[in-house]
Amino acid sequence: MMEPKILVVDDEKKIVELVRLYLEKEGYRVDEAYDGQTALKKIEENDYNLLILDLMLPEVDGWTICRSVRKNSDVPIIMLTARGEEFDKILGFELGADDYIVKPFSPRELVARVKALLRRLGPKEEKEVLDFPGLYIEPSSRTVKVDGKEVNLTPKEFDLLYFLAKNKEKVFTREKLLEEVWGYDFYGSLRTVDTHIKQLREKLGRSKAASYIVTVWGVGYKFEVVR
Repeated sequence: MMEPKILVVDDEKKIVELVRLYLEKEGYRVDEAYDGQTALKKIEENDYNLLILDLMLPEVDGWTICRSVRKNSDVPIIMLTARGEEFDKILGFELGADDYIVKPFSPRELVARVKALLRRLGPKEEKEVLDFPGLYIEPSSRTVKVDGKEVNLTPKEFDLLYFLAKNKEKVFTREKLLEEVWGYDFYGSLRTVDTHIKQLREKLGRSKAASYIVTVWGVGYKFEVVR
């Protein structure tokens, strides 16, 4: 089986070389781009398994690339940037990024996050279809339907929804959700979970399904089917 192919986009050549070194050491195939326009062209011409995007790029910034990619692809995206403000992180997640790492960063941490994302999107054991009033979740095709209409979710939004739904009535802290859904010891803000929950609710719209995701104040979240 061919190893996953990853595109690394950053205008700092030393960072690209460092990331390439660590990823190739793990057996991944690595492509590179040093500006946003080149990145968009390569994304259009190639099938990548994961993207690592810097935010502050020449010509086209990382936010614009992320927004463009999410119009027709759910390829995992890790934002790699020197900007660590909470607003930037939340915006990145809202545009469809799956993870966010602030420079300076540990290359080993980056590799761990890459592995976690690809592992969760790779071949999986057979999972059960979840069918609730007004909400249908098909894990093998990663399809979600609300009142019979398909809803487009990012990989992490789907993983979060499926995890909560298959463990209905159980309350999970934000820390536990990060551990179970993101698949590693998360170094970022717990707001990551809140942001994804907010996005999920917005995408589920004013449907009964949206009410299934319940906030347990002072603790975290649970999935509860409201009859």
